[in-house]
Amino acid sequence: MAVAHRRVALADGTLLHVAEAGDGPPLLLVHGWPQHWWAWRRLLPALAQERRVVCADLRGLGWSDAPPGDYAKERWAADLVALLDALDLDAADLAGHDWGGFAVLLAALRAPERVRTVAALSILHPWPRPERTAPLALAAALSYQLPLATPVAGEQLLRRLPVLVRELIRRGSHRDHRWRDDELDAYADILREPKRARASSAIYRTFLLREAAALAAGRYRGRRLAMPALLLTGDADPLVGAALIDGIERHAAARAWTEVVPRAGHFLPEERPDEVLTALRAHLATA
Repeated sequence: MAVAHRRVALADGTLLHVAEAGDGPPLLLVHGWPQHWWAWRRLLPALAQERRVVCADLRGLGWSDAPPGDYAKERWAADLVALLDALDLDAADLAGHDWGGFAVLLAALRAPERVRTVAALSILHPWPRPERTAPLALAAALSYQLPLATPVAGEQLLRRLPVLVRELIRRGSHRDHRWRDDELDAYADILREPKRARASSAIYRTFLLREAAALAAGRYRGRRLAMPALLLTGDADPLVGAALIDGIERHAAARAWTEVVPRAGHFLPEERPDEVLTALRAHLATA
């Protein structure tokens, strides 16, 4: 399978790296942290037989530009809509993992006419219910988010201690999943670049200082998804349990459903690609 790589200029001049394969109806895949487009490598061959698949690196991550900024998640959502413009796509199916999942949900709210279906993996939706958050999951999230969000220190952790990224991925995965060292290095090494380490710190600092409280206070109350929506999580995900993806149907005008993948941790596209592929195909068929 041939995968083409290029950098696409958005209207504001930001360059986003994309990896593309296949032909057919467009499907935009968006990774999470600490990863990049390569997180979709195990689904790409099968999906590219049916679709034009575009795997985009988020601003600040992978090989996309990493300009100074606060890295608000609405900025990522705007980038995704701008990417559709730059690719001359009137509409596409969107799927994302982790922060990429949150970004595609926000893009679907921002520009519903551009999104045929939306799928979010291993991430909470924009209508969280704080009382449903398990204390252990909250503690697990804060245990790594707070150090990363700390000014200067968070950036230095990523630059000088790549073992941190490797261990976060291992600990977020199901105990039966075995990562190769080169797989972990593919994510840890690029985050050692100063501008990407700085961007990663800003991602979490902005979330903890501004976005988390606004979400809990109902920032998206009254907004509804207009297209079919799918939310997936792993049964052993230490961060995003089934309670955090529950209730999506109350915020969707079309079919919305959730699924818990057995024997899976946080990194679904790499831990359980076959199960994700099956769920995605069923979901895409609903549009």
